[in-house]
Amino acid sequence: MASERLGKLPPRYSFGLNTYGETRFSKCPICDKRTHPRKFALFILIDGWGPMALGKTCRHCSRCELIIAHQDELEHELVIALEKHAPSVIGNEYMVFGTMERKVWQRHLKEGPGDFNEMLDHIADFKKEFDLHYEPPGWHPSNDM
Repeated sequence: MASERLGKLPPRYSFGLNTYGETRFSKCPICDKRTHPRKFALFILIDGWGPMALGKTCRHCSRCELIIAHQDELEHELVIALEKHAPSVIGNEYMVFGTMERKVWQRHLKEGPGDFNEMLDHIADFKKEFDLHYEPPGWHPSNDM
C-alpha cells in the first residue's frame, strides 16, 4: 500500500535519525564515504503544536543523498525554538517529514509563518528513512549458546 505524501515537491534525500548521543556518523553508513556538514530546513510535525520548519546543520552524504540528524542536537534546537512560543509542548513527540526549500524557509523567518497550504508547495518528503544502528568496537560475548 502506497503511503500518502505530505509535501508537493518530488521526494528528495534519505533520512536517518542518530539516537546514539555518544556517536557521530562522520562516514556514510551506506557507502562508507565521509559525510559533510550541511544546513537543511527540516520540516517537523510536533504533537500539540503542529508544523515547524527548523534550520539544522546535519551530516550529509552527497553521493547517497543521505541526511543524518543527531537526535540530541535536534531536540536541543527544538527546545530553544519552542521555549518562547510554546513551552508547554517541549518534550512532546515529533516527526521529521522532509525538507523545505531554503529560500522559502528564509523568507518565512523574515516575514513570519505563512499559509500552511502554501508551505506544502515547497516541501519535499524523504525518499527513504533509515534506522541507524551502531555497535561499539571491542570484545563482545558470543551468542552461540
